[in-house]
Amino acid sequence: MEKQKNKIRILDRDTINKIAAGEVIERPASVVKELVDNSIDAGATEIRIEVEKGGKHSILIRDNGCGMSRDDALLAYKKHATSKLTKIEDLDRISTMGFRGEALASITAIAKVEILTRPPEDIAGTKIVIHGGKVEETSDAGTAPGTSVHVKELFYNTPARRKYLKTDRTELAHITDTVMRLALANPGISFTLFSEGKPVLRNTGSSDSFNSMVNLLGPETARAMLPLEYGTEKFKIRGYISKPELNRGDSDQLFLFVNTRPVTSKTITTAVREGYYTKMPKGRYPVAVLALTLDPGEVDVNVHPRKAEVRFSREKEIGDAVIRAVEKVLSEHGLAPEIREKEVKRLQKTFEVPKPSEKVQKPDNLELMPEKKAADEIKVEKAAGKAIELENGILSVSEGTGILDRGNRILREKFEAYTYPVKDTERRLKKSERLLEFAGKTKEIKAEEKEVEEKELESKKPEEKVSEKTGAEEKQSQKPKQKANTDLLEDIRIIGQVSRMYILAEKGEDLVVIDQHAAHERILYEQVMRSKKSRVQELIAPVMIELTPKEKVLMEEYIPYLEEYGFGISEFGDNTYVVTFVPEVFGRLEDTDVIHDMISDLLAEGKVKKETGISEKVSKTLACRAAIKGGAACTPKQMEDLIEQLRTAENPYSCPHGRPTVITFTKGELDRMFARTP
Repeated sequence: MEKQKNKIRILDRDTINKIAAGEVIERPASVVKELVDNSIDAGATEIRIEVEKGGKHSILIRDNGCGMSRDDALLAYKKHATSKLTKIEDLDRISTMGFRGEALASITAIAKVEILTRPPEDIAGTKIVIHGGKVEETSDAGTAPGTSVHVKELFYNTPARRKYLKTDRTELAHITDTVMRLALANPGISFTLFSEGKPVLRNTGSSDSFNSMVNLLGPETARAMLPLEYGTEKFKIRGYISKPELNRGDSDQLFLFVNTRPVTSKTITTAVREGYYTKMPKGRYPVAVLALTLDPGEVDVNVHPRKAEVRFSREKEIGDAVIRAVEKVLSEHGLAPEIREKEVKRLQKTFEVPKPSEKVQKPDNLELMPEKKAADEIKVEKAAGKAIELENGILSVSEGTGILDRGNRILREKFEAYTYPVKDTERRLKKSERLLEFAGKTKEIKAEEKEVEEKELESKKPEEKVSEKTGAEEKQSQKPKQKANTDLLEDIRIIGQVSRMYILAEKGEDLVVIDQHAAHERILYEQVMRSKKSRVQELIAPVMIELTPKEKVLMEEYIPYLEEYGFGISEFGDNTYVVTFVPEVFGRLEDTDVIHDMISDLLAEGKVKKETGISEKVSKTLACRAAIKGGAACTPKQMEDLIEQLRTAENPYSCPHGRPTVITFTKGELDRMFARTP
């Protein structure tokens, strides 16, 4: 009887190395991080990074560190070869960026690599060429002191991994973000990043971390930062946090470093946000650059393959200390909210773009408008613990309470810190009403144009025309079938509004609950998708937007799509853009921060999709930012208008993000809730 073959087998070394490389090297940015970590450990004061095709074609990293002898260089690319550890106990006190001896081995296993290195005391350097983990060449070479590693054709021998890489622009954005974080963590080192020979990021080495913030985050952001310093016997926290008015829609600009290592930590991120408590609107995050220094034995950096996450032995103690540090800084600076006149009155005019193909051009005489005081005085009505409302209806601050559970460090806010008055709701509803009217007129014009074309075709080619007309009529007859049934929204009686967020209505014996923001978002989304850049607004006073280097990389690819939707955006210096036009969907632009927030939302994911995907994303973001907000007061008439507009939507029962807009409770369900049924 023939013996059955084993199902379990030991993989060959080449396959093992490629699998291991996949755990450490996820994308080109991973290569940059690992090699720059080695440069930092080598004591480099200057690090230059050059990439091509988003790092997929070429990554070259040069440093002026200690370099390697030939013997060390021939060992460096082997798996688990490291100068950072000598015994197992060293893992408990890691003070270097790298330590596992996996990075160079992982990179050389999946790329073509050339290493040039020379210690300052040696006359000649060493050149090693490695393809797919195999040494192709070893020789003497003339080179400057330090080390350069040239990585070509990443994932050339693992095509399945290569095809999942994103666009060149997206991969470059990840590289830029990686280098920026390393530069902020090591302000004393000079970092330069080039893409296709053009500078993307530059930070001259300086012992002052504030200078690094100016170079990397921009002068306007740096000016809005407050110094923070807090310490105990066990650890120290130093850095900068933003004033409450400088905030973002996500925590992407909350930079954390532990013993100079860029990391992510839910504990510290949550603690920083809790330190602001109600000084910042719910769902918003500060900009922060924080460095935590503590005994290496108190932090485990070996819990993640790419060393991106850490674990603290005193997690609760550190979290509580961060909360106290943030609270202390904010209280010392007396950051009481202010309501004051706007320094610049932004006038706008709305006009139609004659042809969709024409681009909005930047005015030749573009200048920033001088500061000008508003003519009308803003009347502010104050009452202890009550609402604060601006005369022009921009903002209403309502009474609210919050509870902070210090033990669990969970932020729970009972009410939104900011609410919006009836005037704001009216303004936003008028936007969608105008868009619906404009869409109706556009549809009529297109129908008339089509009718003229059909008549011309009929006179030339009668037979072909009959076929075309039949096809057109069939399409028209199919359209009503695709539209959702809106019977649920017909003949309903408005009851009122709950929590300035939900509209209550009665439909026969049923209770209908409508999410006002989601409903208006659906209305605007469909109109924006149809009209795109049909109507735009010119800003008399242009809006300046300051971006991070990563955001700028992505912005360059987004600009054509943003222009298609009615934005006029031009580069205006390093990492700064000027906005001269916005879509008409914004209505009267009361708060220019919405433009920065909207663009930040688009760039936050860090990926640029094909045209259909990006168009949908822009439309969703525009609709979300322009829609009636949760927390906005609505009159009965405004509620009726909103529901009337919702009836015109093709899909009125969900918002663009897939959340429901309408929920019904039948009388039977209500009876069961109150135990009225047997």
